[in-house]
Amino acid sequence: MRELVVAAVQMRSGVTPEANIEAMAGLVRDAAARGARYVQTPEMTGAVQKNRDGLRSILKTEADDPVLKEASSLAAELGIYLHVGSTAIDVGGDMTANRGVVFGPDGGALAHYDKIHMFDVDLDNGESWRESSVYQPGEVARTVDLDVARLGMGICYDVRFPHLFRDLALAGADILTAPAAFTRQTGEAHWHVLQRARAIENGAFVISAAQGGVHEDGRETYGHSLIVDPWGRVIAEADHDEPGVIVATLQLDEVAAARSKIPNLKNAREYRVETGTEATRGERVA
Repeated sequence: MRELVVAAVQMRSGVTPEANIEAMAGLVRDAAARGARYVQTPEMTGAVQKNRDGLRSILKTEADDPVLKEASSLAAELGIYLHVGSTAIDVGGDMTANRGVVFGPDGGALAHYDKIHMFDVDLDNGESWRESSVYQPGEVARTVDLDVARLGMGICYDVRFPHLFRDLALAGADILTAPAAFTRQTGEAHWHVLQRARAIENGAFVISAAQGGVHEDGRETYGHSLIVDPWGRVIAEADHDEPGVIVATLQLDEVAAARSKIPNLKNAREYRVETGTEATRGERVA
């Protein structure tokens, strides 16, 4: 039986990368000490900073980014897969990538993924977000092979786009991921149901490490990091918004079992959408 012990690290990142790196390292070490072979950190691990100039002042390229350097060292030291859910990376010009990176047990980067879907919304509590004014959207969906499983990479708002996770599952992903910095308002309304829905639809495990609490820049995030099994059951949750670690053992054969019971990935058919009534689509009826 294929088995993988995994962990999701919940953080409350501030605006200073050095402090966030220290917090990340302590939580990752805790996860590894609890037996985790794969550890995931949340979106914007390196800094939660809504001020554009403040963010630009701390940006580094991927090769020079201190968060990714520390993550590489931790992965090698602890002999784990370490998935930095995302951090802001300088990609030249005035734009930034919201980039997730998975490191292998030797410390080498196995894959990176740039968030595809930008959180451009106006919430009814007065919050307004325009990620596209700061971040360059990714154009490539990504899977990465661990030693016993294939992982599909997503970030936060991506979880609202089921076709992305379906495509990752069709590409063989056993585990889907959506590390996040969900706002409290949207998290309270939709966080759990979205994670469970993506698991059920695809017969896959879902792991989503989250930011939580009131951040240094004034943002408030929901927390509640989750690990969900392929039947949609929550098997581990941080039921709060405080920093911490959740751990679960994934029985990976459950993926095939769920997909054999409900083979919707195989049963999907191509179709077209037509608008109007039957009368307006063909010859006019007298």
